[in-house]
Amino acid sequence: MAINETPPFWFEPPGVKAWLMAPFSILYSRAAALAMHARSSGAVDVPVLCVGNFVAGGGGKTPTALALAETVRKRGFKPGFLSRGYGGRISGPAQVELGRHNAGDVGDEPLLLARSATTVISSNRLTGAQMLVELGCDFIIMDDGFQNPRLKRDYALVVVDSRRGIGNGFAMPAGPLRVRMKDQLPLADAILVIGDDAGAQSAVRMAARAGKPVYQGRYKMLDAARWKGKSLLAYSGIADPQKFFDSLVGAGGQLAMVRAFGDHHLFSRDDVTELLDRAKLTNAELVTTAKDHVRLRGMGEAQERLAKASAVAEIELAFADNGTDERIIDATLQRFEKRQLESAKKPEDGLEAAG
Repeated sequence: MAINETPPFWFEPPGVKAWLMAPFSILYSRAAALAMHARSSGAVDVPVLCVGNFVAGGGGKTPTALALAETVRKRGFKPGFLSRGYGGRISGPAQVELGRHNAGDVGDEPLLLARSATTVISSNRLTGAQMLVELGCDFIIMDDGFQNPRLKRDYALVVVDSRRGIGNGFAMPAGPLRVRMKDQLPLADAILVIGDDAGAQSAVRMAARAGKPVYQGRYKMLDAARWKGKSLLAYSGIADPQKFFDSLVGAGGQLAMVRAFGDHHLFSRDDVTELLDRAKLTNAELVTTAKDHVRLRGMGEAQERLAKASAVAEIELAFADNGTDERIIDATLQRFEKRQLESAKKPEDGLEAAG
């Protein structure tokens, strides 16, 4: 089943459906904006960098979080990932353990993150962050949570997909925005546009008018030469499967067939049977994304068979300008130091007022 299949009209010019739903969007967005701008419930004594989206349905948060964690590690810190664990049954706080947890337990993105660094899922971001600190992490990277104010963060980087951008510009349910842009943008510290398409131009213009830095990033397919000239049956359940299919074509692959599922799709036995049978009939090699592949692991005998039969097209995020990642980490550390100084002054201020 697909647990997050975004309506196609969200990413088309506003039509009848969007305008009919617009009054509901206004009500939803106002309530969501009040929650988003609420005071944080608490803080932890380590830097907190949030990687989020303006829209529902993904857009590159996890590859960005992984790339930034590598930079943090090179700087001598022990990074830890904090995720809500979307799609999983465990509310947490809980440390993600590869081999023990599957996507049904913790969601797919935490499984990807846990391959790189200590990862905790928690519906309560503050208690999740506290657990990461207890586990020895001294730099927290939030994968999502931009709209959640519970945990005090030091820096918020918002990722925008260059193909889909902010869609039709409406908030849910008329469009993909989680909250209206005028309410979200002030809380962002910088924008990262992933890709070279023109779909993000409206978000870029808004960010420029608001004086927010705009960075550029691109996906790099690892070992891309392996797909050249091969007949492939590509399948994926991510926010934008077409981008994955196009990347295989760009690497020289020949797509005998493609099968797109909804974002975070949990593959059923029928899905497995269909894909294995069609690969045999078309004499094509099965290939999927890393995010889809981890969603197969530990989910049953049939899903394990599909996982073993499927090649994985791994990608990583590369920043267009050298030093972008360093600037983001430096800004986070500077904000953290400022937060620590302000926190240290508060008890003294209270004593002076009492005297």
